[in-house]
Amino acid sequence: MTKIRHTTPSPPSGTALDVTVERPVVGGRMLARHEGRVVLVAGAIPGEHVRVVVERAKRDVLLAETVEVLEASLDRRPVIGVAGCGGRAFAHVAYRRQLELKADIIRDAFRRTGGLDLDESPPMVASPERGYRMRARLHVDAQRVGFLEEGSHRVCDVAGNGQLSPKTERLVERLGSVAAVLSAAGVRTLELAEDLPGNQCVLHLPWSGDRGGMADAWRALAELPGVTGLTSAGDVGAVGPRILAGAPRLTDPLESFLPSDGAGVLTLGRHAHAFFQANRYVVRELVTAVADLAGGPEVVDLYAGVGLFAVCIAARQGGHVTAVERDSSCVPDLRVNAAPLAPAVEVVRAPVETYLKRTPRLTGSTVIVDPPRAGLSREVLTRLARARPDRIVYVSCDVATQARDLRAFGPLGYRVALVRAFDMFPNTPHLETLVSLERR
Repeated sequence: MTKIRHTTPSPPSGTALDVTVERPVVGGRMLARHEGRVVLVAGAIPGEHVRVVVERAKRDVLLAETVEVLEASLDRRPVIGVAGCGGRAFAHVAYRRQLELKADIIRDAFRRTGGLDLDESPPMVASPERGYRMRARLHVDAQRVGFLEEGSHRVCDVAGNGQLSPKTERLVERLGSVAAVLSAAGVRTLELAEDLPGNQCVLHLPWSGDRGGMADAWRALAELPGVTGLTSAGDVGAVGPRILAGAPRLTDPLESFLPSDGAGVLTLGRHAHAFFQANRYVVRELVTAVADLAGGPEVVDLYAGVGLFAVCIAARQGGHVTAVERDSSCVPDLRVNAAPLAPAVEVVRAPVETYLKRTPRLTGSTVIVDPPRAGLSREVLTRLARARPDRIVYVSCDVATQARDLRAFGPLGYRVALVRAFDMFPNTPHLETLVSLERR
């Protein structure tokens, strides 16, 4: 298709336009058109006629914000709290419609980027809208601790946001009492992590500045009601974070994630700064779905993190699971979590590229990949396909990069056998997608 190049200049920032919204796109905006130009609109719903103000032009695409709804969708609802606080770009949309929009985004990305036409919308696992978040990055300024407003560096109050539990919202409000001290010391972010029920809460300061003047602030943080542990970035060369107060790790019974006879009294633990799924309500559904696809005597879990998939699968079905991880923030927890199941779980600390170089054949195996948002590198993708595992279970938090990778897997001998979606972040455009690829 030939792209239309406009000879007239784009409307300047601040220009008001009336547009009709067509469909959602990756990232959370909605697509509309004005005089042949694509307009990506924030704060709208497909089918609505809205007045927008142009924020800026990006090549031939206009980015715009809804300022008046001229013809509203029946799915529009009032927004509680600051609409853009914590990335809640869909907060104005009824939850049922949010799930439909996310399914539309998947189908559109798979078709346009992945070259895959899904016959029907993928099944979507829904989540309670409030209190779902058990991990959060909080931002600090001189007045408060909270999330960032969408598209800005302004810290906004989490009260009424709904992503955190009411108890955790109150804790964050109390954190504001030491915001000035933290800000003055150069602390710009805090990592907050909880266990599934919300009984444990560890704060982590990803900061390694001068600790001399921070003792009072640390003490104040550690003494806040509900804080069970406090850590900071470790000294150069140290293994793991520096423990400032309390218990540095969060633990949950393994059976909370995947009930099985093998789970017994085992636990799954992690430090606050280690990557872990954020939604306390949907994580069990995701683990179960991955485990159901990971059949056979040999499973390889690439980007294994702290071992959520690898350990749960080994406990439930036995066999041999290789867990590959390179991140120093995850490997210590992965080793602790895997140890009770050794030798059924083998931990390999290495970049995925290095592991695949050393393991040229994976025939008969199921391989799980849960890469960072950037997706699979070209080297990983090519080497993995050459290794010829029977099945690849691809978990992704970015549907666009996943769709790009799926397009590449096709010519390398794999077909998409199943697609499922998990609404890990209600009221935002983000979601988790699970794709099963089978060797032809």
